[in-house]
Amino acid sequence: MRGRRGPRLALAALLAFAALLFAAPAASAHTELTSTAPKNGSRLTHTPATVRLTFSEQVDLADVRITADRKQLTLSRPAHGDAEGNVVEATVPRTTGEDRLTLIWQVHDMKDGHPTSGSLSFALVAKPGNSAASGTDKADATGVQAAPHPSEAVYTAWTVTRWVGYLSLALYVGGLAFCALLWPQGAQDRRTRRLLTLSWAAGLAAGLLGPGLQGAYGAMGRLGDVLKSATYTDLLGSEIGIVAACRVLMWVLAAIVLAALLQGGERAARSPGWRVGFLAVALGLLRTTGMTGHNAEGTHPGWGEVADLIHLLGVSLWLGGLALLVFGVLPRRRPEELSAAVSGYSTLAGVSVAAILAAGSVLTWQIVGSFGALVDTGYGRLLLLKLAVLAVVLLIARSSRTWVRTRLDIAVLLRGDRATVRPFVYSVVAETGLVLVVLAATSVLVTSAPGR
Repeated sequence: MRGRRGPRLALAALLAFAALLFAAPAASAHTELTSTAPKNGSRLTHTPATVRLTFSEQVDLADVRITADRKQLTLSRPAHGDAEGNVVEATVPRTTGEDRLTLIWQVHDMKDGHPTSGSLSFALVAKPGNSAASGTDKADATGVQAAPHPSEAVYTAWTVTRWVGYLSLALYVGGLAFCALLWPQGAQDRRTRRLLTLSWAAGLAAGLLGPGLQGAYGAMGRLGDVLKSATYTDLLGSEIGIVAACRVLMWVLAAIVLAALLQGGERAARSPGWRVGFLAVALGLLRTTGMTGHNAEGTHPGWGEVADLIHLLGVSLWLGGLALLVFGVLPRRRPEELSAAVSGYSTLAGVSVAAILAAGSVLTWQIVGSFGALVDTGYGRLLLLKLAVLAVVLLIARSSRTWVRTRLDIAVLLRGDRATVRPFVYSVVAETGLVLVVLAATSVLVTSAPGR
């Protein structure tokens, strides 16, 4: 009966996933410009004193930038008609001798910092009679300044940094959890200690570099802007910057937890006090990592935030455990450790995968919103690719679980014989490599606009 539980759980997860998508509400995308006053493309007899821009959701004035002739305009809230905080008024200086007014606008999404930009163009005509015309023709469009676009180099660096951050988080949280729950002896293992230390250092570095890259990307800047203090100063004044600062603080606290384990060894890993401290830091790292993602979009942001926390925890326990199996438990080939750690991890991984599938279904329901968006948008197709790779990973994981059920006792009796353990090692290495690919797809999804 145990062999039939995996397919049944997978089928139940797929049915739940389909039901959620059929019943899903439309997902909200990034902040977009919905209307302007005067209307974009209008013919005006004189330069307007103000231009009013209405966005699809609430915006902070600090996150909006509007320029005319490369000069930044003064922004304010309108006195009336802005109950939701999604309207901005730009004060336009009076110009003479110009036949066109062009405004370039940029806005950062308050939830995840993704930038959106565009341009507005108004023809300035000398005769009042021409003001009745609306729209723009090809002659009017000549010479209109193009809206800026984010740097591809900054985007690539930001995506790689997010991947390093996710990997470090998984190795740190999952690795320490593996030591605390299944393998306290691992706190004394040299390879395991190096892996945990490296994951902490990479996580802290990603936490420090990520906000600068996100700020430069949102401001349509270049890689050199990452080194400017103004990039960090502007970002720290926003909700995204505050979350980023909290995440760095959690990595600093994580150093204390790790140092206690390295000093105390197995005794610390078994200590209730250390486990409570680790649990607090782990939850803090997981929560601050997911607070600026797409999980808050949709009509039920609370469900998305809970699902994101569960999803990150499941991936961390899964990948962190795989890494410690590959670099710690299996190379030692000690019978008592193989018996306890491998069989225990098999159960833990099964629970983690079930949690990942359930939480992933909720996140897809929140972010994508429909089967149409899943197929017709780039975000949806990338998500399908991620799910396809995940399906291959689960097939490989199933072979690993089969080995645990049928061959683990023999491997223990043969005291970790290399030939007996080798098939399991190959399976775990392949599973780990494909999970890294899944993490890479996740990093691209997080830094991309969701399907509409």
